[in-house]
Amino acid sequence: MQVIQNIILIGCGGAAGAVVRALVGEAVLRAFGQGFPAGTLVVNAMGSFAMGVLAVLLLERTADPRIFAFLATGLLGGFTTFSAFSLDAAVLIQNERHAAAAIYIAGSVGLSILLFFAGSLAVRSWTG
Repeated sequence: MQVIQNIILIGCGGAAGAVVRALVGEAVLRAFGQGFPAGTLVVNAMGSFAMGVLAVLLLERTADPRIFAFLATGLLGGFTTFSAFSLDAAVLIQNERHAAAAIYIAGSVGLSILLFFAGSLAVRSWTG
């Protein structure tokens, strides 16, 4: 029964995350245009920050694993899109926009890791 509950929670979270990802991606596209895959970069960075927050709040503070299943595996799993990251990077490379591809790849990975730690540190400083 618990496995089925987790699957339902992950599925609902994933659906919600995918919708939020589309909304954020569209907002970033309207703000910055189509010349650079900024939507995916922003979503991955935001998702990494949120995962840092959740890692501290839910894993280190031993919260209900169902909450983690919904928020981390489901919602953030549906929200962050490293498969889209790979496609965007490949398109930049195929279009011989090598400098843009390098900035995009380094920015996506480096910023996401940096913001993961920033999220973790923010929660630790807020909660003691």
